[in-house]
Formats: sequence, C-alpha cells, structure tokens
Amino acid sequence: MEQSNVLRKTAEEAYARELEAIQSAERDAVPTGWKMSPRSVLTYIMGNTKVKGVEISPKYMGNQRLVEIAIATLVTDRALLLIGEPGTAKSWLSEHLSAAVNGDSTKVVQGTAGTTEEQIRYSWNYAMLIANGPSAEAMVKSPVYRAMETGSIARVEEISRCASEVQDALISILSEKRISVPELGLEVPAQKGFSVIATANTRDKGVNDMSAALKRRFNIVVLPTPGDMATEMDIVRTRVAQMSAGLDLNARQPDKDVVERVVTIFRELRAGMTLDGKQKLKATSGVLSTAEAISLLANAMALAGSFGDGRIRDEDLAAALQGAVVKDEEKDALSWKEYLENVMKKRGHVWLPLYRACRELNEQ
Repeated sequence: MEQSNVLRKTAEEAYARELEAIQSAERDAVPTGWKMSPRSVLTYIMGNTKVKGVEISPKYMGNQRLVEIAIATLVTDRALLLIGEPGTAKSWLSEHLSAAVNGDSTKVVQGTAGTTEEQIRYSWNYAMLIANGPSAEAMVKSPVYRAMETGSIARVEEISRCASEVQDALISILSEKRISVPELGLEVPAQKGFSVIATANTRDKGVNDMSAALKRRFNIVVLPTPGDMATEMDIVRTRVAQMSAGLDLNARQPDKDVVERVVTIFRELRAGMTLDGKQKLKATSGVLSTAEAISLLANAMALAGSFGDGRIRDEDLAAALQGAVVKDEEKDALSWKEYLENVMKKRGHVWLPLYRACRELNEQ
C-alpha cells in the first residue's frame, strides 16, 4: 500500500523530516537505545523553532517543565504514567515521546475491559503449540516483550480500563526488568533503553483503580487542561490543520471567530459558568475536551466541503455542536437548550445566526 493512502500515519512517519533534521544536528550525549538526546527530544516536542532549515512544529502546547520531567523519567529506570482529563493530549504526547526516543511508537497495548494478561506478557500460536509443543517459534510476543528485547519504549494506553490482574502483570516487569517464560525455561532481561509509558484517564477513576504497588513503579505526570482561552484556541487551530491535511475534506481551515466560538462554548459548559463568571450553567454529561473541539471542527469542515462551498457555515457548526454536546438525550438536550436561550441568544448579532441554527436542530 502506498504511504500516501494510509489513513493515519504514525508520528515517526508523519514527522520524519523533523526527526531527521534534529538527529543530524545532535551535539549532546545520546542515552543507550535512544535516537537523540533528551534536549533534542524536548526540541521535537515543544517545537516553535528551526533546525537545519526545517520548521519544528509544536507537538504539545503546555507547561514545558512537565515535558522535561516526562523525558527525564525515561532516562531513568522508572516507567512514566501520564494522567489527565480526556483530551489533554496524553496519548498524543506518549506517541511523540516514543517516536522521538526510539523512532518507533507502534509497540502499543490498548487498555480495555477485554485486555488480557497475555497482551502484556506473551501468548501462543495454538496451532503450532499443539503440533510441536512450546517453542520460540510458537510464541506470540506482546509489545511489552518486544520493547524489552529491543531496549525501546512500550505504550500502555488507558491502563485504568484494564482489570486489576492485568495491571499487576506489569509489576514484576517494571520491578525486575525481566520477563519469565516458564514453558521454555527462559528469563528475558530488558535491554538498556526499555521503558513503559502508560496513560490513565481521571474520568475512569474507580473503574479499576491502580494498586499502590503498581503506582510506585511509575513516575506520575499530571497533564492539565489548557489554562486559558488563547492557549486552547492555538491547540485547536494547530491540530485541526494537522488532522485535516491527511483527509480529503475539501474545505478551508476554520476562521478564527469560528474557533473562538467553539472554544468559548466548550469552556463555559465544561466549567458550568460563563467566561465572565456572571452566570452559572448546567453542565452536560460529556467532557467537552479540547480533543472533542478538534474533532467537532473537522466534522464541520467535512460538512462544508461535502455539501457546501468549503467554508464552515453556521449550519455546519450547529450540526457538529449538536452531536458533540448532546450525548445524553434527556439531560444534555435540556442543558443545551438553556445555554442557547440564556447565553448564546443574548450575545448579539454575531452569535445570532449560530443560535438560530442550533435552536432549529435542537427542536427537531
């Protein structure tokens, strides 16, 4: 398959030119198993600079010190746990850290209620196992196992979605830095450079709480939601441009006022209060994260490109907002209606067309 036809490229594929430029300009000491120095990893993540004529785009827009702590953790023998609200770029940062450190972000275990211990350790090709018994050829190595063998980073996404016994499979791996295969009489030691980056959603707290023993094996970095309006708008505009570049949306990038209105609505409903602090609002059941704002605008672009002139209209934005805000029909529809009537309607002629389009959809 041609690379240009891939729906979603990995970070190391999408940003190969930036990674190559930073590696070729390396002047600092590079840890064993890494592709570049910690300082260069920081340059790749934070961006907003040029290296050998190549513009390095920002991958994370937030507190630089948090990124420095995350990178420094990976230099040690401790694993890294990124915690935050949905949409705070935990997975995005995890992927780009892996791409910068190892040039490979694909060793991933996706945590779900159905994730098993075998997906953390190893499993077997049962046809080969029955035919020939346990052997190296019959073994199916997990991403964590392969990362240990190669001295690279394994990613465990949404670790708090995994059952407790699955989470605990990591304890011996992170403590002993080796994995035991009793069927083959093997003890596989981790090579230098091995580490684990896990992510956990604070909204999933209580689903499968991590044990104290497992938490002690991680250095925890909490990623906050964007602190101010301007930062969140910058994140949304940047990520919408990056996301839409790989899709055939046939639409123009959203205007600044469109992004501002979406971010305003999300921040107010998320906080349960208008930005000026004068009016309390009913919160909705959804998170209304920055990531959802990005997806909303991409959806509005798809509507504008497929059924309009390529420029996001109020009708396109209203349809995308309806789908993002109203997750629970009974609760959210009422909260959204009250927001329309008590806040959006009173904001003057600039907001009036969007109010009318939203109200029309909400009443259907």
